[in-house]
Amino acid sequence: MKSVLPLCLALAMPAFTLAQGGPTTGALSSLPAAPMPQQTAMPVPPSAPMAGPQGNAPQNNLGTPTVLSLKDAQALALKNNPQISVARLTALASQQVTQEVRSNLWPTATADLTAVDANTGARITAGALNNPIIYERAAGGAVVSQLLTDFGRTTNLIASANLAAKAENQNAAASKEQILLAVDQGFYHALQTLAVLTVAQQTVKERQTVADQIDALFKSKLKSGLDLSFANVNLAQAKLLLLDAQNNENASLAMLSAVLGFSNLQSFQLVEDATASAPPPANVDDLISTAFAMRPEILALEFQSESAKKFHIAERDLLLPDIRALAAVGDTPIRNPLISSNWYGAVGVDVEIPVFNGFLYTARAREALLRAQAADERLRDLRDRISRDVRTSWLNANTAYDRLAVTQQLVEQANLALNLAQSRYNLGLGSIVELSQAQLQQTQAEISNAEAGYDYRLSLAVLQYQTSGI
Repeated sequence: MKSVLPLCLALAMPAFTLAQGGPTTGALSSLPAAPMPQQTAMPVPPSAPMAGPQGNAPQNNLGTPTVLSLKDAQALALKNNPQISVARLTALASQQVTQEVRSNLWPTATADLTAVDANTGARITAGALNNPIIYERAAGGAVVSQLLTDFGRTTNLIASANLAAKAENQNAAASKEQILLAVDQGFYHALQTLAVLTVAQQTVKERQTVADQIDALFKSKLKSGLDLSFANVNLAQAKLLLLDAQNNENASLAMLSAVLGFSNLQSFQLVEDATASAPPPANVDDLISTAFAMRPEILALEFQSESAKKFHIAERDLLLPDIRALAAVGDTPIRNPLISSNWYGAVGVDVEIPVFNGFLYTARAREALLRAQAADERLRDLRDRISRDVRTSWLNANTAYDRLAVTQQLVEQANLALNLAQSRYNLGLGSIVELSQAQLQQTQAEISNAEAGYDYRLSLAVLQYQTSGI
């Protein structure tokens, strides 16, 4: 018997290899690879010259910024951002769950190699209701089991897993839309901070000129020290504004670099879309209907709700019988003389009828039903929130569109007021306080006008995200 055991183990190794190297390995090898992040370039100081050739990937030359349009930024984020990879891999993993459940419809075959050294005339008398005789033997055989019917439980489980996989695909699409919205937000915010930085630089230059003029007049005894003090205060305020604008620009570039999938600060020369901004759509009800039909979050919850209903039916079917066909065949070259035949074979049908298990199956069916009802309520709640978000985004877009004309008019009036105040001050008819107030109002008007254009473009991007996706 000791020589039989190594022989059985040697024969079993090919069967183990076949069982572990089935279709799963091939399926995994055929899955599409997740996007790999690009190599990050060296960070470039904000003071680097803003010039360089246009391209779709960041340049590695220190001091050479990458020319980047909004579409280039979106494509780069879809390629580099790790959240896209996470969502895509999760969707691929959910597809394997469907294959796992579908495997119950296929036959199950196992190969057995057995060697037993038994005490002559002994029986197993403890641990079970049967009382078998055990014989010395060495045998090899196979057992095949095929599900004939479980009255729809497995098919409902497959449908539930398939719907859950579709829901994960929609979640991946929702993640993609969220990343694209984040790209738009980062891109327009970077343009906005750059515009404010330009205003701050121009403000420092103009107030430095006024301060130098008043300083020269003060030295000539034509202006008082109070005028010089006010001019220096205005200049210091402009320099503080410039420092804040520079910090905000660096922060916006860091945020844009992160959403594009880079761990280091990148240098970009942002290309603004030159097309004129169209007014927002007039009918918000049509936008809400479009959102209900196209938002991936709604589609994902609809699939999840249907999946929960199928799973509830499958759990309810646990109370029904499970019918299987069984077959076994094998050979016993080393056996007890009491066993006359060296081979064995048998076929049969097994009907498993659940009788009582402490109300487990009833509780599982009830749990699945309650979870399906909860999924329906989550879907209804999501519809309400999306309707609110679309309406709010539409109102914000209309307000931002109206602000374009108002801020432009504000800049014109502020420039006119500043010119008049400057003329009155030069003629000695106005005070330095009047001039300082006009300078402050003109700076605020320039900043508001610079921000208004990008606020409207961003509000349109949010409205598009809330309705049909970017």
